[in-house]
Amino acid sequence: MPASAQQPEVSGKALYPLFLKLDGRKVLVVGGGPIAAGKVAALLESGAVITVVAPDLRQELLDLSAAGKISIERRCYQASDLGGVWLVVAAAPPAVNQLVAAAASSLRLFVLAVDDTSAASAYGAGTFRRGDVTVAVSTNGRAPALAGLLREGLQAVLPEDLGAWTEEAVRQRAAWQAGGVPMPERRPQLLAALNRLYEGRPSGAKVRP
Repeated sequence: MPASAQQPEVSGKALYPLFLKLDGRKVLVVGGGPIAAGKVAALLESGAVITVVAPDLRQELLDLSAAGKISIERRCYQASDLGGVWLVVAAAPPAVNQLVAAAASSLRLFVLAVDDTSAASAYGAGTFRRGDVTVAVSTNGRAPALAGLLREGLQAVLPEDLGAWTEEAVRQRAAWQAGGVPMPERRPQLLAALNRLYEGRPSGAKVRP
């Protein structure tokens, strides 16, 4: 293997999965290439206030800026860019990612460094959404292609009407809270309620634990 090929770091510790509320919060994206553009598209769905810093920017990023959806700084990254941000995405060349990671660490900011585990303190995941349900798959940053394949597999087997499951679960939760239903009894009751959604359909259409 070439000496320049980067090996993922293995810490031996499990990652702590987390979903972030970024609505209205500042996120810095360092880099203007296709990876940065992909992360910006996903971040926009979260309502984050995004600033992209890079000397060269893809046209779709320029278009988003022109539409007022993101801010751009067409220059090289500076440590002062980290001021006031909640999350950093490092999608620049490795040397720049390392600078970003070092500065962010001193400020206790998490860095999502795409395909650069040595600069990352957070990892993205293979994700998909149906209604209010978000499914995310991670391989601790070691095999992002595998995470993508697993995500596609889960997307293929989960039903298209997953949003109806959420609405039923919300109704059931309100009833449990009003009736003081003990925690151990809730999942079996939810399973039964979800299966009632499929009454009258072919026998194979059931929710299985």
